[in-house]
Amino acid sequence: MDKDEEKALKDIEEYGCHILHVMEEDEYPRFSYSVGIQKSTGQPELIVTGLEQELAHWMISEYNKRIKAGEVFSPGEFYDGFVGDFDVMFKEVEEKHFQEYFGWARWLYKGNNFKVLQIIYPSTTGAWPWEKDATTNFTWFIPRLYAN
Repeated sequence: MDKDEEKALKDIEEYGCHILHVMEEDEYPRFSYSVGIQKSTGQPELIVTGLEQELAHWMISEYNKRIKAGEVFSPGEFYDGFVGDFDVMFKEVEEKHFQEYFGWARWLYKGNNFKVLQIIYPSTTGAWPWEKDATTNFTWFIPRLYAN
């Protein structure tokens, strides 16, 4: 086990998760995701796409904190307290995206035996990515990793 793997396991033990940040590259926007939330709590991991590292890290930490306090987040429902005055929605990520987005989670769970929610947020004008008023630039930051 290398020092990065040891650090991830230590973070999971201490905080309930380890958070990874991946920089924008070619056709992929920047994204951040948790590793270990499901191991610690039984609830899905979380991915945040298109946001600055600091905000994405805070959102994943907030999700982790709220789950540890007993809150359960259901796909397709609206929740507040993650992005200013805007609601967010969670969608379950399809397994076909696991290999390209969740390498460390696949390492921890020894394959695809985990669930992930994608946090979906509206644009600053209030448009959701699936609405016709959402700009192409905005929707690029939130790739559709979910089925519906």
